[in-house]
Amino acid sequence: MTKLLRKSDGSAPEPAVVRGARRTVAVVVAALVCLALVVTLLVGFNPFGGLGDLFGERTEDRTGPVLLKSVRDLDRYEGAAGDFQVVVDLEKDTKFLPDAIRGTRTLFVGAGSVSAYVDFGSLTEDSVRVNDDRTEATVRLPHARLGSAALDPDRSYAVSKERGLLDRLGDLFSDNPADERAVHRLAADHIDRAARESGLTARAEKNTTAMLEGLLGSLGFRSVTVVYG
Repeated sequence: MTKLLRKSDGSAPEPAVVRGARRTVAVVVAALVCLALVVTLLVGFNPFGGLGDLFGERTEDRTGPVLLKSVRDLDRYEGAAGDFQVVVDLEKDTKFLPDAIRGTRTLFVGAGSVSAYVDFGSLTEDSVRVNDDRTEATVRLPHARLGSAALDPDRSYAVSKERGLLDRLGDLFSDNPADERAVHRLAADHIDRAARESGLTARAEKNTTAMLEGLLGSLGFRSVTVVYG
């Protein structure tokens, strides 16, 4: 039988079970308040913004030391460089299967640069002719050449990548599911092709000629002729 306790003000008696439940709730609330205070102190008096720091991700760089594989002497003068950007739209599909089942389509923005240079490594004594009084000089150089396109990872990015169901399942068992080497190579190929049509080599030869004229002019040569061939 539930025991009733009459209140001192004469109101209706309250069961002891109810009073016990109220005490339990009060204890729980007090414990939660204390826990909230402790968390607030731990996160620097910021109970909302600090929780992200308390439970956020941590990034740790475990990269090993960089190994120097080889050293090359560069005997060339880079006379010009061009910055390029291309939007690659690469689609792969399979016969008799809809794209939703098997197929991929990648939209990729590739940004990179190409340099044009004149190779000085092949020059010999016959490449430079000087008159007797050292006032005139003739320099024979090879034509300027283009380097390979170098993609800039900070300015190159994938806009979207659509994959069929089978391709998505295959990515689950792939060592490199986000492999984008194909679009990287395609972007570099397009940039190389654009560089060949941009006139970079002609500009590199012009700038190389200006550099040699200034250099040899400072040495006392009044006439400097640069021949490419």
